Amino acid sequence: MSSGTFSYRAVDEAGNTRRGVSHARTRVEAYRRIAATGLTPVKIRRSSGSRRLVDKGVRARDITHFTHQLSVLIAARIPVSEGLRTIGDQEPSAALRRMVLDVATRIESGEPIAEALSAHQAVFGEVYIETIRAAEQSGTLGAVLEYLSETLERSQDLAHQVRSALAYPFCVVMVLMGAVTFLLGFVVPRFGHMYERRGVDLPMLTKMMMLLGDSIQTFWWLYLLGIGVGVLTLRKTWRSSAGRTMIERALHRVPYLSDLLVAVAIARFSRILGLCISAGVNLIDSIELAGRSSGREMLRSDSDRIIRGIQSGSRLGELLEQCAYLTPFVRRMLAAGENSGELPRMCSIVARHYERETTTMTKYLTTVLEPVLVVLVAAVVLVVALSVFLPMWDMVTLLG
Repeated sequence: MSSGTFSYRAVDEAGNTRRGVSHARTRVEAYRRIAATGLTPVKIRRSSGSRRLVDKGVRARDITHFTHQLSVLIAARIPVSEGLRTIGDQEPSAALRRMVLDVATRIESGEPIAEALSAHQAVFGEVYIETIRAAEQSGTLGAVLEYLSETLERSQDLAHQVRSALAYPFCVVMVLMGAVTFLLGFVVPRFGHMYERRGVDLPMLTKMMMLLGDSIQTFWWLYLLGIGVGVLTLRKTWRSSAGRTMIERALHRVPYLSDLLVAVAIARFSRILGLCISAGVNLIDSIELAGRSSGREMLRSDSDRIIRGIQSGSRLGELLEQCAYLTPFVRRMLAAGENSGELPRMCSIVARHYERETTTMTKYLTTVLEPVLVVLVAAVVLVVALSVFLPMWDMVTLLG
């Protein structure tokens, strides 16, 4: 048997969670190799880099549609492998068809559904697979798939709303930057040198704009290099935990934007937490998955603190009070859910509330940004226009 790659989650002697990969022929051998390093394996799953070619081209909305179809087939009591082949045969997307048929083949060979899906973890994600794994063990696969389909659809709608709201200001800023670069690099210097040949004493504003325009013409490569270095630095900073937290803290100081970011993160966190608990995932793993899926490093840090507190014997309601990212409303609702034994239902209520909040805020985001963008465009146009026309008035005075 050829060697394979196994991703694992383990606990060290201090109780800290460790993640990594191990190369072994079987899962048992992988377990022994991990244990030999002094770690206690908690979860081990086979991963395969060869699946990238199969998974390439599968989109998020394809997974949502696939999940909905699978939930319908299971509700109709059709065997999973047969249902998957039905989905694959009628699927117009070649990439999704290959992946679905591969999963069906794995299930027919005796693999559990979650294990078959884990071969395509890059597409489905850890939350999806762990939810299916727990639902499969608890016998609630049909209900969980239906809930999972709804969760994926809501998440994509939420992301689409945010992207749509930010598309307008982004396009305006990009067009404005291009127009200003053209005016400063080509128009203003020509007018400025023409005024100088006519003996006009240039105002300070025009001199500054000419100097900036000449620098763009001469050192355009330096500007491009600076932009490239800035983008790469920002990308590298965003990929690090400390850098991402720093950027998030800066964004959370921006009025209105901070409220939108919090609403999106809490809606996603609550939705995933409720989904995992409903599927039968234990509370610690559910909080861990929800924190990672929130997309916010600050909320993930809060989740890690909650997990450590629960492992120490504290109650969830007490630990929630220490979470700076979660609002008082969320803390009260989740604590009430813990006390009443209805935590999944409370998570669903919180998620729906903040999804509505996000929808409302994204609708008015353009309304809020429009006057700001109008003032910005007007200010830039005014500065460029004055740098061109002020010397013209002086030249007319000289000629007169």
